[in-house]
Amino acid sequence: MKKWMLAGFVLAAMVAAPSAWSAGAKPVVVVVGATGRTGSAAVEQLVAQGAMRVRALVRDPSKPTTFGPSVEIAKGDLRDAASLGAALRGATYVISAAGSHGDFFGDNRPELVDYRGVRDLAVAAKAAGVKRVCLVSSMGVTHPEHPMNKAMNDIMSWKLKGENALRASGVSYTIVRPGGLRNE
Repeated sequence: MKKWMLAGFVLAAMVAAPSAWSAGAKPVVVVVGATGRTGSAAVEQLVAQGAMRVRALVRDPSKPTTFGPSVEIAKGDLRDAASLGAALRGATYVISAAGSHGDFFGDNRPELVDYRGVRDLAVAAKAAGVKRVCLVSSMGVTHPEHPMNKAMNDIMSWKLKGENALRASGVSYTIVRPGGLRNE
């Protein structure tokens, strides 16, 4: 699946028709993982659509981004539950396209990002009154024998635990499980 197609599916699954929003009040969409490939595609789609205010959750706001002036930058980290509340304040929707990558056995391991981070994001979203969280997961999560589990510190198992934490949180949600994303 192409990343721009996924971003379109995510947006369609998330939001009501613009006519349902109150006059003059654009909803705020927070994109978690906004600097990654899928998250940046979601930010681009949202900005192009122009119907919502976009807030990009980033770990280091001092690093330059290519989002442009219409995108609000909020500091936050899925590995730091305390950082999420302020970032989600006033948000209507959340798209989480974050995921562990690279250091699967260190500070960015799947347990901390794909499970605990998603769990803490769901709790923070519920507390902030977010209407819906859309989580980009993976189609392999229901297969414990998936080869990525062995190679990447049980990444699929942790993603499934993150999905289950989102389901149990009480916040409205959509889970998208792509089988692979390409930059074509």
